[in-house]
Amino acid sequence: MEPDPIKLLKVQAQVELDRLEAQATAREVASKSIGKQALAWIFLLVLVGVGSSFMLAPEALAPVIGLVATATMALIQMVSGIVTETKKEEKPEVAIIRELIARLDQREPPMRVDVADGKVTVSKGDDKVTTGA
Repeated sequence: MEPDPIKLLKVQAQVELDRLEAQATAREVASKSIGKQALAWIFLLVLVGVGSSFMLAPEALAPVIGLVATATMALIQMVSGIVTETKKEEKPEVAIIRELIARLDQREPPMRVDVADGKVTVSKGDDKVTTGA
């Protein structure tokens, strides 16, 4: 009995989709998750604010609305921070390692150190430095 070609195609498509999702960065995964849920949470916070205006005494309303507005703005900022792509600065040690790796292929003239009569002469290519004691 041969497998159903449509079921086989569905399984292959699901495997490919899972592979693509596994390759997603943390930012992409977080963006998708927040994109699916953030609007519902913002709407819920607005409903809490509106509902509290009907149920609470006027003197208690200002702090509650302030908290709801602060929570809503914080959620919007988090969504904006995750969705907005910013280029991270590379750590200095990583930059130094990359530079050293790039220098490995370069040929530099050999360094030579001569010590004579209390004087040290360091030569590298056309550069020459002499120190005396």
